[in-house]
Amino acid sequence: MADNKNGREAQAQNEERRQRERAIAEELKRADEPEPPVDPTELAYFETELETLEFPATAAEVVATVGDHEIESADQTYTVADLLSDTEVESFDSPAEVRARVQRPTVAEAMKRVVAAADEHQSASFGASQRDGYERTFRELQAIDADDDDEGIRAIADWIIEHIHENEKLPGSRDVRREAAEFCRSNGYSVRNDEWLGI
Repeated sequence: MADNKNGREAQAQNEERRQRERAIAEELKRADEPEPPVDPTELAYFETELETLEFPATAAEVVATVGDHEIESADQTYTVADLLSDTEVESFDSPAEVRARVQRPTVAEAMKRVVAAADEHQSASFGASQRDGYERTFRELQAIDADDDDEGIRAIADWIIEHIHENEKLPGSRDVRREAAEFCRSNGYSVRNDEWLGI
C-alpha cells in the first residue's frame, strides 16, 4: 500500500475492521449461545454498513438502509428485514445493538413479531428496558429448549402478542418471565430459583 494519505487511511480502516472482527469472535466464544453463531466476519462487515446511519436509529431506518443485507447462520440465510420490524416503535442506540439482535435469528424473529404487534396498538409503548427483558427471556428459553426447535420462544411470543391484542398494552417483563417459567415447568424443564426465569 502506498505511503500516502489514502494508503494510511486504508490501513487504519483495515485495522479497525480486523479489531472489530476479533472482538466479535471473542464475544461469540464467551457467549453461552446454543444457536449456531453467525459468522463473526459477516457481522463485522454488517456493522460497518450500519456506520452510514446516525444512531440512535429506529428499526425502520435500519431496515431502509440495510434491509436487503443477508445474514447467514449455520442452517439458514436471513435478510435484515426478516429479523427486524419496519417500524418507528423500536430504536437502537448503536450498531452493536443491531448486531446483537441479528446474531440470534430465532430471538430476532420473535422480537420482530412482538414489536409489530406493539406497533399495531399505539398505546403499547415499548421501552428499552422492557425490550431488553423480553430479549433476555427469549435467550434463556433458547438455552433451555435448544433441542426442541425453540418451541418455548414461539409460545411466549404468542402469549405476549395475545396479551397486547387483549389489553392494548405490553405485559411487564416480570409477567413474561413468569409465563416462560410456567411454560418450562409444564413441559418438563427444570428452572431453578436462581436463574433468570426462576422468578
